[in-house]
Amino acid sequence: MRLRFTARALVIGDRAGTVVPDGVLDVEGGLIRWTGPAAEAPDAGGAERVELPGVLTPGLVNAHSHAPMVLFRGQGEGLPLDRWLREVMWPREARLTGDDVETAMTAASAEMLGNGVTTSVEMYFHPERIAAAVGVTGARAVIAAPLIPLPGLPPLDEQLAGAVALATGAPDDGTVEYGIGPHAAYTVPLPVLRAAAEAAREHDLLLHLHVAETATEGAGLFAAHGSSVPALLAAHDVLGGRVLAAHCVHLDDADLDLWQEYDVAVAHCPASNAKLASGVAPLRAMLDRGIRVGMGTDGPASNDGLDLLADVRLAAALARLAGRSATALPAAEAFWLATGGAAEAIGRRDLGVLEAGRRADLVHVDTRDLAFEPVGDPRDLLAHLVWSGGGRHVADVWVGGRQVVRAGRSTAVDVDALRAEVVARAARLARG
Repeated sequence: MRLRFTARALVIGDRAGTVVPDGVLDVEGGLIRWTGPAAEAPDAGGAERVELPGVLTPGLVNAHSHAPMVLFRGQGEGLPLDRWLREVMWPREARLTGDDVETAMTAASAEMLGNGVTTSVEMYFHPERIAAAVGVTGARAVIAAPLIPLPGLPPLDEQLAGAVALATGAPDDGTVEYGIGPHAAYTVPLPVLRAAAEAAREHDLLLHLHVAETATEGAGLFAAHGSSVPALLAAHDVLGGRVLAAHCVHLDDADLDLWQEYDVAVAHCPASNAKLASGVAPLRAMLDRGIRVGMGTDGPASNDGLDLLADVRLAAALARLAGRSATALPAAEAFWLATGGAAEAIGRRDLGVLEAGRRADLVHVDTRDLAFEPVGDPRDLLAHLVWSGGGRHVADVWVGGRQVVRAGRSTAVDVDALRAEVVARAARLARG
């Protein structure tokens, strides 16, 4: 199918913050074939025309999520991370079934699509059921099969073997990609982390783990080894290849230098970091070193939202507060962290930017709202997206040229029925 989109403007999703007024975008075979101003557009031929009153942006890329945790949204309110995990999350998760995860992921995926998120990096139990869920909603996912030593789970070496088998047996169609997700250095022994990293490099898989989320999580490792977690990961040959580290709140200059040296990417989760009082990550220092960074929501039990545009706004605000400068994170760079920057961070340069050759993952943001006025310069539309827009303004979404959200509603699933099922399953898991 050939499609020609016309829009008030194209927000390209590059770091420079390019905005093309009165824009045209052509799609064929699930890929973007042409973008530019209407005055320069080639002949449309027999393409089906899609006329949009608002702006067209790339599909947002959520670089770190545990989306099936919609089952636990709001639970453990007010607890710090360690108690939140051990007293609330892990006991409930011990009772999870594959059906719970698939239902929850289906609901969460529909919610993310409704907020303009077309791709998410997921680290959660029953990864094959997560894949089944996004197969239904029409989203994309990079699924890091978790490695974590919890009661009732197989030994870590079996978990790792299963993760590799799952990843190497999956079709390479750009829809679902599997990786390896060791939880963190304070929960997974260093020899297992080394083995996971070796497997990830051997098969070109994403290795995704939590690093330096809180100020105290590395204290035991430091006492035992005399090194920070990044230094330990480097010393044990965990770094190198496609490594994506979530949070990275408590890193000093030496740690950031290691991230730069080994090209470790970061999933920046400002809302979760703030809600759990974990701290404010040194985002500007990362970007100035050329470290690849993508925006993440984290799980909907620690955010508690799946609106990545809200996280973009918070990231910009916190960066400016931390740097005491209104130029510390411009709107263009903040939006890029959820589009082209996030795609680079997860190693998916086929996503995140409106340019020929990339996948046609598109978001129509309805700008017929006072939140998007006035517009004295086209780049004002990008500023409004970051500072006054949100997921509530997303009207339509396409993934690979296929429409998955129309007029704010999923085209594939019954969201109201899913909501009722999530409520019932959440109640069962809370009761025990």
